Amino acid sequence: MSHLISSLFPTTRNKTLFFMMAAGVKNIVFKNGAKMPIVGFGTWQNSDESMDESIDAALEAGYRHIDTAYLYGNEAAIGRALKRWFDSGRLKREDLFIVTKLPVVGYQPDRVEKYLKRSLKALQLKYVDLYLIHQPWGLIETGENMLPMDESGNLLHDTTIDHVALWKAMEAQVDAGRTLNIGLSNFNSRQIKRVFQSARIPPSNLQVELHVYFQQRELVAFCDALDITVCAYAPLASPTMIPAFAPLGGDVDSIPRLSPLTEPVVVKIAEKHGKTSAQVLLRHIVQRGISVIPKSSNPDRIRQNIQIFDFNLDDEDVKQLDALDRGSQCRLFSGNIHKGMDKHPEYSFNEPY
Repeated sequence: MSHLISSLFPTTRNKTLFFMMAAGVKNIVFKNGAKMPIVGFGTWQNSDESMDESIDAALEAGYRHIDTAYLYGNEAAIGRALKRWFDSGRLKREDLFIVTKLPVVGYQPDRVEKYLKRSLKALQLKYVDLYLIHQPWGLIETGENMLPMDESGNLLHDTTIDHVALWKAMEAQVDAGRTLNIGLSNFNSRQIKRVFQSARIPPSNLQVELHVYFQQRELVAFCDALDITVCAYAPLASPTMIPAFAPLGGDVDSIPRLSPLTEPVVVKIAEKHGKTSAQVLLRHIVQRGISVIPKSSNPDRIRQNIQIFDFNLDDEDVKQLDALDRGSQCRLFSGNIHKGMDKHPEYSFNEPY
């Protein structure tokens, strides 16, 4: 798909125009032809208690892409909700695109199968559509603790991880039919290149933090050149994330406080189109051909976040929103959220992209 778009629209601006013209396009297409809905439902921080209502609201609103992770601890709740829908006949398994992620304690090749099987059991599925390596840095497996720390609160780094060997174990999960596609999350360009050059099955997708203040243009262009699609987490700059990281020992005071929903430029464009600020921010990303996975437990906001296919941002809108990019200084998820995270040799956010 990206090769086709590149040949027809060789500049980033022209690619943006392509997606503006294709306002009804609701999927991004992997190199192998698999289709992933461009708007997904993010489930990080959704509790078991709220999951049934949230999944119901999302599926009723038209979401068919659901993003989770072993680390989130909510796969079982999602699995129960999906089973209700499957058992009722309202949906079939093939109607959905399910994404989950390998936990950071599972980065020795012989652990990949174990953790994916656990995810599948919790989700009550025979396969997932996309399985991601959650972070480039790994931790020592110590029982069932997903974020093991020493007595000083520093993360217990596994410095022996080998991305190439790990990727071969990921490829084996495709061969076994447990996942249809594999990809990466939070990797930088150097790390992506290392995996890509050794891959028998190349990464289909990269999931990274991306929002109007941190537009990741160099990394997106790098992935586009390799036919790797991009999915944006925290597309609304995650206003509720900071309390979640307070218990993890990081320097939460250094996390930037961002307010894109009240940014005057965004509010003005939203009023112009009769849309919410969130819808404008999501549309801005989608028009770049990038998937988004906004998260919410509020049924009204869940519905609004997918209602972005009935309008286009024009050239002037895009220009004004592009100008809000402040680069990595507005990265939310970095070494300051977990004590000692930035000391791992595979820490990925200390390079330009």
